[in-house]
Amino acid sequence: MRILVVEDERKVASFIKHGLEEERYIVEAAFDGRSGLEMAMNNQFDAILLDVMLPGKDGFTILKEMRDAGVATPVMMLTARGATEERVQGLDLGADDYLAKPFSFEELAARLRSILRRSSPEKSTKLRCGDLVLDTVSHFAYRFGKEIELTSKEYALLEYLIHNKNRILSRSTITQHVWRHNFDPESNIIDVYIKRLRSKIESEDGSRPLIQSIRGVGYRMRDLPMEEADDKK
Repeated sequence: MRILVVEDERKVASFIKHGLEEERYIVEAAFDGRSGLEMAMNNQFDAILLDVMLPGKDGFTILKEMRDAGVATPVMMLTARGATEERVQGLDLGADDYLAKPFSFEELAARLRSILRRSSPEKSTKLRCGDLVLDTVSHFAYRFGKEIELTSKEYALLEYLIHNKNRILSRSTITQHVWRHNFDPESNIIDVYIKRLRSKIESEDGSRPLIQSIRGVGYRMRDLPMEEADDKK
């Protein structure tokens, strides 16, 4: 899942970003109100952590402009000021939660999981591709009755592949969506991570493979029908 952190205190933003990446989220950060609003309006995020006191545009203004434009991304407001009137103002403008500084990372992470669950009660928290299940809350995968632990980048890569199952994805497309800007185009890191994923999610005998290599192009996550999977047992 992709999270946007809009926080002008870089140490706080770094603390949140590092913690969420350890929890296997993909995290981007903005350090002022104008760039935060631009990123929120022009990109798809699963949730936004939004500071109230920001240069350029304050958090309340950003939230109002987002909601006025129809952007329904869940928002958790962060503030050093815990006055009741401010909490009410933020919630009335469409915030999903409100957390006063200082806070523990454990509480922030728990509140984030809560608003992610509440934001789409009709949508399952589990993604499926054939007999592989990816839990978007725990960030574990399950196949052959086994729980598969993933690193943050392995999870991000697998989530992107499943969201685009049966589509051929070029290496550059994968790079743009999973590694974003911190990537050397000459690197073979995508192939390395694909190999790691295969070693974790594929069967030992190589049957029922889910990730296909498309020569000269990239990769495809194949949604193998269950009946076909059963035939290959």
